[in-house]
Amino acid sequence: MVYITEAHPTDIWQTESNTKEKVLFASPRSEDERAFIAGACVRKLGIEIPAVLDEFGNSTESAYTAWPDRLYVIDAAGRVAYKSRPGPFGFSAEQLKTAIQKVVPAH
Repeated sequence: MVYITEAHPTDIWQTESNTKEKVLFASPRSEDERAFIAGACVRKLGIEIPAVLDEFGNSTESAYTAWPDRLYVIDAAGRVAYKSRPGPFGFSAEQLKTAIQKVVPAH
């Protein structure tokens, strides 16, 4: 997982659901602030896969058109084997499962 630009910062575009769930962060002004917010996200959502930060210039987000969120499967050669439609409504668990099964050999 790559944590990219905060989608709903309090100083730009806050959502009712974020207010209700107390997910209230202003746009980070440094990489340290971004790391703090990303860590809070990982803990709040119970994410158990490795998570890294996009750098402050957002090069990963730009290269992969990752905003607001998108799922990718990268094969062993480092090529994109699957790219979802923009999320969260463009995600298909079945398509993701099929893509993973194509790149991960069965044991």
